[in-house]
Amino acid sequence: MSDLFWLTEAQMERLRPFFPLSHGKPRVDDRRVLSGIIFINRNGLRWRDAPAAYGPPKTLYNRWVRWSRLGVFACILTELAAAGRERDTLMIDATHLKAHRTAASLRGKKGGTVASLGAARAG
Repeated sequence: MSDLFWLTEAQMERLRPFFPLSHGKPRVDDRRVLSGIIFINRNGLRWRDAPAAYGPPKTLYNRWVRWSRLGVFACILTELAAAGRERDTLMIDATHLKAHRTAASLRGKKGGTVASLGAARAG
């Protein structure tokens, strides 16, 4: 079984009204590109690390940038969130960040200790 993410046809039909019209040359497969963009964002990958099944990374990046500037993704998220809103729902942000191990150090510039820093600030 593949670990790749693919939008279903039903999901694509729900999203299709938000897509901008294609001018000139037809766009490549919207389902493949949007699935790739979601996969990249969900997994925190670089564009160049996109699996080959989603097509060229440059295509994914270009579509993300172009549609972001046009507000397509913001519109999609706003409309989908508004359609499913419940009045008794409470949202909690579960964001977490990783810090480098040296970021947790409380040492001063020249090797001060926690106790000496506290005493210097108090005095």
